[in-house]
Amino acid sequence: MSDTILIKSGLIVDGSGRPGFNGDILLKGNSIAAIGTDLNTSANQTIDATNRVVAPGFIDPHTHYDAQICWDQTLTSSAAHGVTSVVLGNCGVGIAPCKPEAREITANDLVNVEAIPYEVLSAGITWDWQTYPEYMQAAFSRGSSINLGFLLPLSALRHYVMGEQALEREATAEETRQMSRLLAEAMEAGALGFSFTILKQHIGFAGRPLCCRNASRDELKALANVLRECGRGVIQVACGSAAGRLDDSGRELLDFLLRESERPVTWAFLLVPPDNPEVVGDTLESTNDLFARGAVPQVSCRPFMTQLEVGKPFLFADRKSFHQVINLPREEQRKAYMDPAFRRAAREELESSAGVFSNGWNRVELQEYSNPELERFMGRSLAIVAQEEGKHPLDLFLDLALEYDYDLRYMYDIANIDETWVRHLITDKRTLIGVSDSGAHVDQLCDAGYATWMMGTWVRERQALSLEHAVRRLTFDQAEFLGFPDRGRLAVGAAADVVVFDPLTIGTDRFASPQFDLPGGARRLVAPARGVETVIVNGAVVMRNDTATGELTGQQLKPG
Repeated sequence: MSDTILIKSGLIVDGSGRPGFNGDILLKGNSIAAIGTDLNTSANQTIDATNRVVAPGFIDPHTHYDAQICWDQTLTSSAAHGVTSVVLGNCGVGIAPCKPEAREITANDLVNVEAIPYEVLSAGITWDWQTYPEYMQAAFSRGSSINLGFLLPLSALRHYVMGEQALEREATAEETRQMSRLLAEAMEAGALGFSFTILKQHIGFAGRPLCCRNASRDELKALANVLRECGRGVIQVACGSAAGRLDDSGRELLDFLLRESERPVTWAFLLVPPDNPEVVGDTLESTNDLFARGAVPQVSCRPFMTQLEVGKPFLFADRKSFHQVINLPREEQRKAYMDPAFRRAAREELESSAGVFSNGWNRVELQEYSNPELERFMGRSLAIVAQEEGKHPLDLFLDLALEYDYDLRYMYDIANIDETWVRHLITDKRTLIGVSDSGAHVDQLCDAGYATWMMGTWVRERQALSLEHAVRRLTFDQAEFLGFPDRGRLAVGAAADVVVFDPLTIGTDRFASPQFDLPGGARRLVAPARGVETVIVNGAVVMRNDTATGELTGQQLKPG
C-alpha cells in the first residue's frame, strides 16, 4: 500500500465557498483519492478531525523568501499558519539571475528594499546558480516543506544583462532582446511570470533607485509580450500607495500591461489609510474596468504595522535626504543625524510631501529599548511627547537614539487601522488577500500569520464573513488567479495540500515576538500560530502543532 492518510470526521470546507459538511478525506500519494462520509478504508495514518475544520492549504501570493529558502527549508513562519504554497520574487527584487560579479549589488537590493540585514544575506545565501532556471532547480535540490512559485524579478534580470549600467539607464534594443529570451527560458522552466516596482521608496544599491524603476516601456512591452506568446503566467507590479490610491500613472501602467500581455496583473498594495479610509472604496470603483480585464489589487486583512529604527530608516527611503544614510556604518550615520543641515532637509521633506510615512508621528510609539530612562515615553505618541519637549518629532526621534539607545525600536501604525474599510476590502471579490511580505523586513514586521488572523479575528470574533467564504478567499481565489488548477480546493484528484485547524482557537497575536535564529544569530520577528494542528503538503505531514516534522515535500508551482 502506498503512503495514505485518512482524515476522519472533520468539517470539510473545500475552498469553493459552498457550505461545509462533515466527512472524511483519503490522501494517497500526493493527491486526494476520495472524499465522503464514513470512508471505509485502511491507511498508513489516520487523523481524527472531530470538531476540527479540514480545508485546502492556504496560498500566499506575496512573499520575499528568495534568500531565506537558502537556509530555511521548512519556512515554518508561514507553514505553521497553514500556508502550503507561497510565491517568491515579488516587487522586482530577488537574487536570481545573478552573475558572481553582481552579487553585492543584488544582495544590497534586498537590504534596501526588503530590509534584510546584509550580514544575514552574506552568511546565508548559497549562490549555487547563475540563471533563473538554475536558481529554481537549486531550491528543490535543497528541498522545501511547502510549495514554491517563482516570479522573475526585473531588477535581478536587468543586473544580469546590463551590469551596473542597469542602475543608470534604460536598456538598449539588444539588451531588451536578451531579457526577453531569458524570461522565455524561465517561463519554459516553470516561472510564474515577472515582477517589478515603480515605487519611489524602493531604493537599491548605493542609495540609487532600484534598477527596475529605470525600465522603459519598450522593455516592459517586450517582457509582457513574452507572457502573451506563452499564453500563461502573471505580472506583479508594486504601484499602489499607503494613501489608498492608484494615481493616473499607475492606472495607465496597468492598462498598458494588460493590453501588451493579455495576462492577469496583480498590483500592490491597496491599504486603508488612517486619515482618509473611505478612499479605498473610491479606488476600487475607479479601477473596476481594469479589474474586469484582469488587474487585481493585493490587500491585507491585518493592521499594517512596522517597527521603525534609526539605524535602518527604510520607511523614509522615498525621501532624498535619507538616501545618504541608508547604507552608512553606524558611526557615520550618527554624524549625519547630528548634522543640522541633514535635519533641516529631512524635516522639510517629511512635512512637504506625501509618502509611506506621511508625517505620521502621531502613530509612532516607543516599543523596545534598553535604557530605563526611556520608560517615561512608553504608551504615548512621539508627536505628543515632542510637543511637551518643545521639539520637532523628527529631532526627538533622532535624539532619543543618539542620547540613550541607538538600537531602540518604535512601532508605527502605517495603515489598515479602520476596521470598517478593512472588512470592505477583504470581502470584496475585486481584491486578492495576501500581502504578508514574509521573508522581508524580518526584524521589523511579520505578517506571515495573516491566514490565522483572518480566521480568528475576522471569522470567529468579528463575524465579518463566513468560515466557507474566508477559506475560499485564502485558497481557491489565489489558485484561480495565479493559475494553479490543482491547488486551493479539496477535490478528488487535486493536490493533497490540507490544513486541519480548531475553529475555536485558531489565531495569532497582533505583535510578533523576536527570535535570534537567522544566519549569524541575527534577529527576526515571528508570529505565533494557534489552533493549527496539522499541515499536509503533497500528501505528507509537514507541521504538527507548530512543530516541523522534517518532511520536504514541497513542489514547484507552475502556471496552468
